[in-house]
Amino acid sequence: MSNAQMWAAAKYAIGATVVLVVAGMWGCPQYNVYQQRLQGEAALSRAEGQRQILVTQAHAEREAAVQRAEAIKIVGQAAKDFPEYRQQEFIGAFAEALKDGHVAQIIYVPTEANIPIIEARRPLAPKPEK
Repeated sequence: MSNAQMWAAAKYAIGATVVLVVAGMWGCPQYNVYQQRLQGEAALSRAEGQRQILVTQAHAEREAAVQRAEAIKIVGQAAKDFPEYRQQEFIGAFAEALKDGHVAQIIYVPTEANIPIIEARRPLAPKPEK
């Protein structure tokens, strides 16, 4: 390789290096801006997804509350219309508790007009005859 060819190759290498450095100096800030824009869009997308989740949960909770209120209204009306309904509900709940083993002992409380008789007296012994 001759001296002139070496100088030409050196000039070409230096020129290519200068072009790469200038391109890097221009391209790096552009890439950083592009990367930050993508990160911002990703954060915005995540925030919108979270907001939609919260909105959907709020709608579901509101709908459930409305349905619970309607169920309470229906049960209340049934209790008014059918007084024995409450007794049947109690018996059903008691049967479930017995079946699940939550009731260890059953105590029967005598009632009169659906009011528990708290104190019962023994009948008096007959007086001895003289």
